[in-house]
Amino acid sequence: MKNNSPFLTLKDHAVSGETFELIQNETFGFLETTPQPSKEKLPEYYQSEDYISHTDARRNLFEKVYHVIRTISLKQKSKLINAFQPESKHLLDVGCGTGDFLQEALKNNWTVSGIEPNEQARAIANKKTNESVFEIEKLLEFETHSFDVITLWHVLEHLPNLEDHLAVFKKLLKPNGVLIIAVPNYKSFDAKHYKEFWAAYDVPRHLWHFSKSSISRLVSKFSMRVVKIKPMWFDAFYVSLLSEKYKTGKMNPVKGFFIGAVSNFKGLTSKEVSSLIYCIKNS
Repeated sequence: MKNNSPFLTLKDHAVSGETFELIQNETFGFLETTPQPSKEKLPEYYQSEDYISHTDARRNLFEKVYHVIRTISLKQKSKLINAFQPESKHLLDVGCGTGDFLQEALKNNWTVSGIEPNEQARAIANKKTNESVFEIEKLLEFETHSFDVITLWHVLEHLPNLEDHLAVFKKLLKPNGVLIIAVPNYKSFDAKHYKEFWAAYDVPRHLWHFSKSSISRLVSKFSMRVVKIKPMWFDAFYVSLLSEKYKTGKMNPVKGFFIGAVSNFKGLTSKEVSSLIYCIKNS
């Protein structure tokens, strides 16, 4: 990948306190976290009790609110995949966490498979999906053209060897299958407002940082195209709350909610909200 322009210097607020730089990728237009941790070291940056997607914890108000919002989001995600109405309804969810989306898909008569590298989260997910969740190596064992829909809900930004993974997803999708990717949007108002404190940069766990144009350019390399982009309205509030904590040392819910609301309001016209869902059609 061709790299050039420095974009921003920021630190890992969640775990290590280390400093990283974002570099503009001149080929596709996304940002790259530099330096990227080695494959062996990367898991250390996920060793935090605050990494909510790896647990079903409801220890405090913040986590309880997170789970309420997640329940609403699950219904919306299910509605989105059901709209494609494939005949066989085979779904792969990559980075499925504790398996709630797969569990919801099962209720809608999907045949599901999941990939989750975190052992604790995978164990929880398998209890909900009748042992349908696997380690990441399983990606190379599925048959070609196995899935009608492949989903990555805030996962693509975590994956090393980005182009290699997209090539695998392309291979696993059926012709005219759909790849659904949800990622933060560094062109949003809340990203520009918080700058190096924007929680959705989340370095170094987030290795890549996308815009609409960069996603389109990236998937076109694999003969896929973006056919629909949908906003994730709740993310602006969640991200702004964490960003306030990183910036001021406290959650500051009033200010965080206000910035999230402003970001969504501006997104009504700019279409640049905190996180976006891309529906990508395979050729």
